[in-house]
Amino acid sequence: MAGLGLTATELGPEGFLPADPAERSALLARYGLRAVGGFVPVVLHEPGHDPLPGLREALAGFGEDMVVVLAAATGADGYDVRPELDAGGWRTLLGNLDRIRREIGLPVTLHPHVGTMVETREEVDRVLDGCEAALCLDTGHLLAGGTDPLDLARRAPGRIAHVHLKDVDDALAARVRAGVLTYTAAVRAGMYRPLGRGDVDVAGIVAALGGAGYDGWYVMEQDVVLDAEPPEGAGPVEDVRASVAALGGLG
Repeated sequence: MAGLGLTATELGPEGFLPADPAERSALLARYGLRAVGGFVPVVLHEPGHDPLPGLREALAGFGEDMVVVLAAATGADGYDVRPELDAGGWRTLLGNLDRIRREIGLPVTLHPHVGTMVETREEVDRVLDGCEAALCLDTGHLLAGGTDPLDLARRAPGRIAHVHLKDVDDALAARVRAGVLTYTAAVRAGMYRPLGRGDVDVAGIVAALGGAGYDGWYVMEQDVVLDAEPPEGAGPVEDVRASVAALGGLG
């Protein structure tokens, strides 16, 4: 990351960085990096289940300026299938989002994500209308789930507190939306592209958010499935280098 010019990172999956905050900070500092947030899947929709104790435990290593990137987990492994929520499930989910926002004491955003309880445009709008939670604008997951991320950036900029920048091959994403291809198979097939090489209007999104006064982080992400160690200097490293160059071109 440091060699490619990045200055910060989210925590990544469990085990990617040290769990101990002091050890992690020392490691990142050696490379001129800082931790700015982390992805935390949490079951929010089950009546009778209080997500706060488990969430507090998961956030024990978060610094006070780090962004909590919540996903409304289904409770099952993977992102290829999910249940449908009834009215009671939605009331519980929305109520828990507002409780977490009030009680956690850290910046909290909800990440609409394929294969979670908040995936489609209708579900994103239900969150916007039904609670006060801020959003993580993940350009790739939104587009894959049927939401135009540029439209969302323009119509609800005040609700966006964190951004994940991804680019997407929308032809593959459309097959996921149609149920022809699983999400995992689409990622394996290269649904996520380096920035500027897919169908997301990254420049338009950055311009729209900047014009609305957004001053949070832009976290570059590109999900991949690796079946083997790529050759030195190839694979994801090249994709990140291309994405950094594309972002630099935005000024």
